[in-house]
Amino acid sequence: MLVCGKNVLKETPVNKIHKVYLKENFKDQEILNYLKSHKIKYELVVESRLNKMVNERHQGIVIDINDYDYYKLNDILNEDFILCLDHLEDPHNLGAIIRTCECAGIKGIIIPRDRSVRVNETVMKISAGAINNVKIVEVSNLNDALNRLKRNYFFVYTADMDGKDYREVDFALKKVLVIGSEGKGVSEIIRKNSDEIVGIPMFGKINSLNASVSAGILIYGMIED
Repeated sequence: MLVCGKNVLKETPVNKIHKVYLKENFKDQEILNYLKSHKIKYELVVESRLNKMVNERHQGIVIDINDYDYYKLNDILNEDFILCLDHLEDPHNLGAIIRTCECAGIKGIIIPRDRSVRVNETVMKISAGAINNVKIVEVSNLNDALNRLKRNYFFVYTADMDGKDYREVDFALKKVLVIGSEGKGVSEIIRKNSDEIVGIPMFGKINSLNASVSAGILIYGMIED
């Protein structure tokens, strides 16, 4: 996988880096010292080559790394707060949500294998390295995964604009927050399997928020409860 950016380089484990490509006349001595001290192979190339390698703003640096290794549900069962994404499609949203989770101390995020954004170069870039501190779990059936979490004493909260004001909810100690897709929201089967539907009060003329913004508000609201 080709990813880019200075923060991504610093946050990526060295043993996952194959090679780094730098723009000719790259002048960031801190990065150059980092590569040399960790004995990471690098090559100076023309900027046009970097532009063809990735679609994101690369800051003059592209990193060839291992593809992301997804975790299993067992790996996060000991957590107290898990985020579940119901067929999110925008990699920018996923990257932003991963970054928010890392900042909030949430270590586990569940995504479905099909019809969902996967961890790609955009997600890596937007997460600004936070993905290396969060476990992304990929499951074949989201509803089955939630059922297993419920058997392990998790309480499932699903975000929906028609839900109960999250500020009035007494959240459980072990909890899952489900965020729906950008266009369709949460699927009906997931909604019916939830223990409680929670919402964010709206006071303007627009009645919905970006998925990553909603996740951020609810995550911190649930932590503070």
